[in-house]
Amino acid sequence: MVRIDVLTLFPGMFPGPLSHSILGRAGEAGLLAVEVHDLRPYAEGKHHVTDEPPFGGGGGMVMKPEPIFAGVEALRAAHGPGRVLLLSPAGALLTPSVAARLATEEHLILLCGRYEGVDQRVADHLADEELSIGDYVLSGGELPALVLIDAVARFLPGVLGDPAAPHNDSFSQGILEAPHYTRPRDFRGWTVPDVLLSGDHGAVAAWRKAEGERRTARNRPDLLKKKLTGP
Repeated sequence: MVRIDVLTLFPGMFPGPLSHSILGRAGEAGLLAVEVHDLRPYAEGKHHVTDEPPFGGGGGMVMKPEPIFAGVEALRAAHGPGRVLLLSPAGALLTPSVAARLATEEHLILLCGRYEGVDQRVADHLADEELSIGDYVLSGGELPALVLIDAVARFLPGVLGDPAAPHNDSFSQGILEAPHYTRPRDFRGWTVPDVLLSGDHGAVAAWRKAEGERRTARNRPDLLKKKLTGP
């Protein structure tokens, strides 16, 4: 089982996604334990201030280091050492291999930034690594944290019906998956490729490989280039 603690200014964003589908079942089965913590109680002073204007000027606010350090230290005191992950657009990209590695950890602590980000001392002296879910900016780290939790959960033994499934997903193999079809065979004149109905498993596998490569070349040529040339 992996325990994941989340520190955030907006804990109300988490209960819905964590209680349904694969994540909900993983929690009920005792394979994944996620607890979300409000960062504000760890802030000092009467008003529990968690952000301040940046030194040097500029727009927006920056999250203060004190409540983040205090929150992590409290969680470690209560639940033991944990790997601290800062969700940040400046972080390394979350990939299947990263998710698989994190699934082997016993305890993860996720830090959700907001506003213009967090004080750099959090990244330099508290976080074990920074992770991003893509080359775009969101309003905060809450949605990336949920993406990370879902990606990690898929690699936990017993969470998916097929243990090999996460290793065969798109991106894990370096190319996108082939298209999928189900009933009806004919929908508004659009028919399922005959090979999928042939019963020839070798032909089906070859079709899926070719279609995956064609789809990748059309939609994500960068993946094909990486697969051919290496990292």
